[in-house]
Amino acid sequence: MSDATEANGTTGDAEAAGPGRDTAAVAGAEGTPGRHVRVVLVDDHRMFRTGVQAEIGQTARTGVEVVGEAADVDQAVSVITTARPEVVLLDVHLPGGGGVEVLRRSAALMADPERPVRFLALSVSDAAEDVIGVIRGGARGYVTKTITGSDLIDSIFRVQEGDAVFSPRLAGFVLDAFASTDAPPVDEDLDRLTQREREVLRLIARGYAYKEIGKQLFISVKTVESHVSAVLRKLQLSNRHELTRWATARRLV
Repeated sequence: MSDATEANGTTGDAEAAGPGRDTAAVAGAEGTPGRHVRVVLVDDHRMFRTGVQAEIGQTARTGVEVVGEAADVDQAVSVITTARPEVVLLDVHLPGGGGVEVLRRSAALMADPERPVRFLALSVSDAAEDVIGVIRGGARGYVTKTITGSDLIDSIFRVQEGDAVFSPRLAGFVLDAFASTDAPPVDEDLDRLTQREREVLRLIARGYAYKEIGKQLFISVKTVESHVSAVLRKLQLSNRHELTRWATARRLV
């Protein structure tokens, strides 16, 4: 479910959902005097933003100052333009056009030679097309939401310094994509699906139950069922077994 709440202001429920909660590891990531980075969180799930805020946003210990939040593309562009953070943690799938649209509309800020805004994608998706899409859009890295708090803090500082950061298996997608001079083929069937429908499709094809998909994506089982029905209708498939074969044939699993 999207959370079109106010774009600014942060929350701090330490028990809310977020990256892997490893308090000792976070303490280890702190303790580097003088490090400070201003961050904006962009994710359409309020509980996740709350969890990330609780995990990394204790500035005195982590050096990370969360200066704004946003739940959709328009909010994100507004907050980023106003707050001018050093790093934006950006979800790939957002209402209003997705993370790629945020990057497109923030191109001038990324190109600023004196105060560049850098983007680190933080997503549940580990699909090649999502990774490649945001990297082509200008993001400096891509990590998945299974990342621990200490590793996320380290990744934020590395991106602030201009490094490229990827979860281990995702780096191969980028290397393969940029090593090839051929444009990826257009898949008209796949293009009929929304980003969220593609996400649900992938998890269904991997054998996840509806309840598990709901937990992964922070949506209700009923919403999962609606997405599956839409995917089956758009692809003219009859059941999840055909859907799995379809996804496997296109290497989406």
